[in-house]
Amino acid sequence: MRKLAVLLVLSSGTFAFAGVSVSAPANGITVSSPVQFVASASSSCSKGISAMGVYAGPNQLVYTVQGANLNAQINLNPGVYNTVVEEWDNCGGSSRAPVTITVGGSSTSGVFTNLQEQAGWNGYALLPPLYNICNSCTPSGPQATWSMTQNISSPSLSGKSSLMDIGGQEVYSDILWNNHLIGNFSSQGMPDNNQTIVPNLHNFTYDVYFYVEEPSVSQALEFDINQFVGGYSYIWGHECRIAGGNEWDIWDNPGQKWHPTGIACKPLANAWNHLVLQVQRTSDNQLLFQSITLNGVTSTLNYYENPTTTTWYGVTVNYQQDGNSKQTPYSVWLDKLNFTYR
Repeated sequence: MRKLAVLLVLSSGTFAFAGVSVSAPANGITVSSPVQFVASASSSCSKGISAMGVYAGPNQLVYTVQGANLNAQINLNPGVYNTVVEEWDNCGGSSRAPVTITVGGSSTSGVFTNLQEQAGWNGYALLPPLYNICNSCTPSGPQATWSMTQNISSPSLSGKSSLMDIGGQEVYSDILWNNHLIGNFSSQGMPDNNQTIVPNLHNFTYDVYFYVEEPSVSQALEFDINQFVGGYSYIWGHECRIAGGNEWDIWDNPGQKWHPTGIACKPLANAWNHLVLQVQRTSDNQLLFQSITLNGVTSTLNYYENPTTTTWYGVTVNYQQDGNSKQTPYSVWLDKLNFTYR
């Protein structure tokens, strides 16, 4: 994600901070037309953001939308474009983020938007000490309890957040929610039976807002991107270890354990937190953990890992809530969960 923050001096002599965050497309990539642009804007202007727009080149405004969020498919002819995503606030200020792309390649790309309100989510209990899926467990417990309630209007950013609840009697129990997006058991109508999509995908972005009333009751929150292709399993696991020390961990695929990153993870209480994860399957088939952005602060990882073997095929996403030493019940609301693949 590219983010450009600009200090603006308004006509009144006051100062305002503004910024544009672009989740897709990534800078420097080759994409097919139409090109998916996903971006959001922020400003300290008390009157908020008026509109956002996309420039295909100098003075070539090709798309505008009201408000602080942009998600559009834009048709562009083959060629190299120095695009710009710009926001305009209601105080007379603006800021922009440049994104250079090449249009006309054979890459497959797209964005699943607002996944939190879509079908295909399945919940599973993971019990200590092995944390395998408990096939005998049910959402009503008693070991672990869980539920997912969609189309929640408050708290919500889109008007359709999803409420994720966990509880139960067995301490340190976790609940995993999983959605199969492309390939086997696709919930999005993309089974990829001819296997022409998944093998060509190398870059993924997990972009989500989450709201938690009191983060300290959570042992950890986990956000995973998974690709299964060519007989290999690529699991980009990201765990915000809260009760365990407020640090981001990433998944060690061969070692089947968590790897501490040293990056702090302190979600805000009673507020929306914005998380963006960027990862890549490299050309030599390694996992690359690229960056974690939480509430506008980007931490670069550039950490490589090897895959493991599997017979699965496809692309999936996970979200997980971990229980603490008292298995204290708690809720998390998810909203504007977008997943970009290319």
